[in-house]
Amino acid sequence: MPEGPSSAGKGDSSNDGNIWRGLKSLLFGEQGDESLRARLEEVIDAHEGEPGPDAAGDLSPIERTMVRNLLHFSERNAGDVGVPRADIIAVEEGISFEALVKAFAEAGHSRLPVYREKLDTIIGMVHVKDVFAILATGATPPPTLEPLIRQPLFVPMSRGVLDLLADMRASRVHLAVVLDEYFGTEGLVTIEDLIEEIVGDIEDEHDDAPIALIVPLDGGAWEADARAELEDVAEAIDPKIADVEDDVDTIGGLTAVLAGHVPAVGERVAHPSGWTIEVIEADPRRVERVRLHPPVPEPEIE
Repeated sequence: MPEGPSSAGKGDSSNDGNIWRGLKSLLFGEQGDESLRARLEEVIDAHEGEPGPDAAGDLSPIERTMVRNLLHFSERNAGDVGVPRADIIAVEEGISFEALVKAFAEAGHSRLPVYREKLDTIIGMVHVKDVFAILATGATPPPTLEPLIRQPLFVPMSRGVLDLLADMRASRVHLAVVLDEYFGTEGLVTIEDLIEEIVGDIEDEHDDAPIALIVPLDGGAWEADARAELEDVAEAIDPKIADVEDDVDTIGGLTAVLAGHVPAVGERVAHPSGWTIEVIEADPRRVERVRLHPPVPEPEIE
């Protein structure tokens, strides 16, 4: 049975590796220079990869993952989680009730933001249960969305996720509109997004089956969803791909930065590393999918 790190044994004479004993030692034993957060994570790291609890009542692998996520939960903010602007599904305030019902059916969400003229002007949200109440009772639909509109939370990108979770609990509002520094719409965060930061992705019967974001192809090429994190692309394909000066997080964002505009389908963009990024799916506002072609080796000089 593996033993914990040396710091885990300061407050306990036994060295049986029990994770709870390690945590107890860190909490009540001698205090070092490290933070409590760092010491707790050190104990979790010591038991990484173990298939099950060391003893009855000890932490299982999934519990260790949740504890680790919880340790870093407060380090994230509203701008780091939830749905980015490009993926927001919203309705315009002038939409008809019939079109609203169709929008809910296609989106599969329980809440839809309502905007005025443009997405940066979100005036509220509509909850599906208010729509269903009209359909179920056969009541006459309202001529406008005004009677159905509820107010979401509006928070800056810098709002910590722990504070945001407290805001949602206190207000009993489970949808927040994340605003950028110019008070435009940056994204959306639901209470489910916050819970998933701790417990992992929560899939339900309405969610599509997960699709791999980065897929290898014959000949050394790769296909990638534009939302794939740049660091993940670098790890899977080539570290040089992430070696760029621009502040971008996704392969789609990198493609647009290198092109200097939103590239169209079929457009190829050269990466300084020698890789070529080909846009295979896009719309006028964003890149959706790309294909990465490996560098062509220079011919040998005889």
